[in-house]
Amino acid sequence: GLLFPIKDSVYFQDGVRRIDFVLSYVDDKDGDKKAERRRAFEANLENSGLMLETEDKLESDDRKTYYLKIHAPWEVLATYADVLKIKVPFKPSDIPKGRDAPLQWLTKPFRLPPEIMKPDPDYFTAPFDKSKADFFLIKDKETFFPPSTRNRIVYYILTRCPYYKEDRKEKDKTGIKRLLSNGTYTSAYPLHDCRYWKKAKETQCESERYHLYKHWARFLCFYKEQPLNLIRKYYGEKIGIYFAWLGFYTEMLFFAAVMGVICFVYGLLSYDDNITSKEICNPNIGGKIVMCPLCDKKCTYWKLNSTCLSSWQAHLFDNEGTVFFAIFMGIWVTLFLEFWKRRQARLEYEWDLVDFEEEQQQLQIRPEFELKCTTKRRNRITQLPQKWLAVYAAFASLMKDSPTNKIQLVGSLINPQLATSVTASCINFVIILILNFLYEYVAIWITDMEIPKTHLEYENKLTTKMFMFQFVNYYSSCFYVAFFKGKFVGYPGNYTYMFGSQLRNEECAPGGCLIELTTQLVIVMAGKQLVGNIQEALLPLLRNWWISRKGRSHPEGRYSRWEQDHDLQNFSQFGLFYEYLEMVIQFGFITLFVASFPLAPLLALFNNILEVRVDAWKFTTQFRRPVAAKARNIGAWKDILNVVAILSVVTNAFIMAFTSDMIPRLVYLYAYHPGEKATMEGYINNSLSVYEINELHIQNRADIEEHPAWTNITTCRYRDYRYPPGHERQYTHTMQFWHILAAKMAFIIIMEHVVFVVKFFVAWLIPDVPSEVKARIKRERYLVQEYLHTYEVEKLKLQLSQSFCVTAETTSLLPSSPNKHEVLSECI
Repeated sequence: GLLFPIKDSVYFQDGVRRIDFVLSYVDDKDGDKKAERRRAFEANLENSGLMLETEDKLESDDRKTYYLKIHAPWEVLATYADVLKIKVPFKPSDIPKGRDAPLQWLTKPFRLPPEIMKPDPDYFTAPFDKSKADFFLIKDKETFFPPSTRNRIVYYILTRCPYYKEDRKEKDKTGIKRLLSNGTYTSAYPLHDCRYWKKAKETQCESERYHLYKHWARFLCFYKEQPLNLIRKYYGEKIGIYFAWLGFYTEMLFFAAVMGVICFVYGLLSYDDNITSKEICNPNIGGKIVMCPLCDKKCTYWKLNSTCLSSWQAHLFDNEGTVFFAIFMGIWVTLFLEFWKRRQARLEYEWDLVDFEEEQQQLQIRPEFELKCTTKRRNRITQLPQKWLAVYAAFASLMKDSPTNKIQLVGSLINPQLATSVTASCINFVIILILNFLYEYVAIWITDMEIPKTHLEYENKLTTKMFMFQFVNYYSSCFYVAFFKGKFVGYPGNYTYMFGSQLRNEECAPGGCLIELTTQLVIVMAGKQLVGNIQEALLPLLRNWWISRKGRSHPEGRYSRWEQDHDLQNFSQFGLFYEYLEMVIQFGFITLFVASFPLAPLLALFNNILEVRVDAWKFTTQFRRPVAAKARNIGAWKDILNVVAILSVVTNAFIMAFTSDMIPRLVYLYAYHPGEKATMEGYINNSLSVYEINELHIQNRADIEEHPAWTNITTCRYRDYRYPPGHERQYTHTMQFWHILAAKMAFIIIMEHVVFVVKFFVAWLIPDVPSEVKARIKRERYLVQEYLHTYEVEKLKLQLSQSFCVTAETTSLLPSSPNKHEVLSECI
């Protein structure tokens, strides 16, 4: 519990000026040098128009931290709102709302109160123009710009404000980021509006955080819709878009999960009709078939019926329903992406983001680019000089200053080759977690070397590189099991060895490669989700508890809003990036390899229901308030999702053809079954080839001395379609092998074409932007232009009228003024 009262005020001590941003710092052994930087920086901030107030360390809870509180007055806000082209309301919208959906009462239990879902009325908006301030709906200058816009403007100033004196021009000494990195300031953050567990007592303090916690961040609200408008208003559009996408993705997962469960249930219901598994488990069939060793020397012979349990398990996921499910998921991916485009278009319109990226985003050049790029050349379009990157110099500078040049990669990656697939999958998952840290630093370092110009360009480049690293990290083991393991092993007497060594190419487990792929997928996917949720929920909670425990040592103090937020975890600039990355990696698991595990969407659904609330709880209670940022879409993740969607069709087709036993079973059923009736009886014996043990090389033979029970056997069986010993073409592929291979290739071509045709047809059929939204956008643009034109005309008339009146009054002072009274009355 808290040891002393909480003060929720987010205003200066006089209670008039709002605190828009807070910087904290402490005195240390290098205090003089840092104090000089702070004095220069704060002086420059005041010169830019910001108002500052410092709270002495003796007034803080820990008696050592200073808090610099920053307020942006109207002149500063208006100036930078003009520069950044921030859209603000100028007239209530008179465009009628869309009609309510039919049967809306069915969704009433999942709805939130209207005042939470629609916190603001609808307005016509236009980019702010300081010279036309009277055109906009400015009732109160202190509340005209919401807190999210205010902290965004202040942060823009902080990142570009220098900390050198006017007589010294050191361009690299610029921005709060460098001051944080060199320890001049310990933190920089905007304030939450109040406590999250109860409403603020002070009337000036908003309660948006409280409403977010009550209606969104608690797990008991998991079945409720998200208050996206309130999220956007409090955290900004960029975070709002993320939660909108995550919620929509979770909704669409419900349909994939239902279909996956149906496919799994089909496998259960057809359990007793599985003749193949019955033959494997039959002691008179599978119990009498002796299989060749799976490795040299250490492995021995084994009976086929030892794989009885795994054959039953494989049938649950490898059956006729899996083909239908793989095709369904190919279409589901398209529907998900196309419907998200429509949802995104609607949000862009509702949140005034339609023209944002083309106008505002490109204006926000990264301070790092401005500092590194000193070379200028003429822009072909604007004919104005603009900064241009000197690549060689930038690379040399980064290589010299970057701390990553001290990192050395020692040793090579180890791929553990263990006996059981479960152990191998667990070890692989641990390696994945370890490599995550390495890939993170490498991706950031490479992106920093390129010095992207804008924040948007930087994020897109980092997103692409990071996903490529993580794609290899998370999916390489699944690709190996699905398409390489057990495919190039050769046959007894002519095994294939890795790179000329004495290590035989790995064979699949006795149960087959598909069950191994399923095991790999379940462990890596479920393990990643479990570890991720623990990290996201438990670590911030423990860190905040420890920090607040150490800090609350003076009961006579007052635990102010800036001290409360100072004790929370910092939300880094990559915080949202990792949230997207986690979900997109999951998206790859449920699409690329879903043919091997139809229950993957169900696991993802359960995880995402929890993920939405964990992320909401974390943002609302455990992290400092992020600096608000705008974004009209999910950025480069959209292109990555499209690539994964296309690739998933190919991978699932190959899994069904080459990893699953479905095609060999179908070929046997319709072309090689004994008798006139199509049946699967005899399939096991047909799918196993025979090898003479005496012809095995010495290094391939099992150690009979340790297993005397196998002394009297003369032949062993292996999975392949080859002629038996004694045949004129012994140990070469039979015609059935080539028929099966042709059937596999035909299946891949047919499945891919069917799915792609349906995908492209669905994409063509569903417009990216709803017709209603298109019409409203056009209507609003027309009305905005009309209102702006009317305003300009009225303003011009007023100016002309005032000019005419001044001229008339001056003329009236002259003796010869015959129409003096008429002119004055006209002006009046």
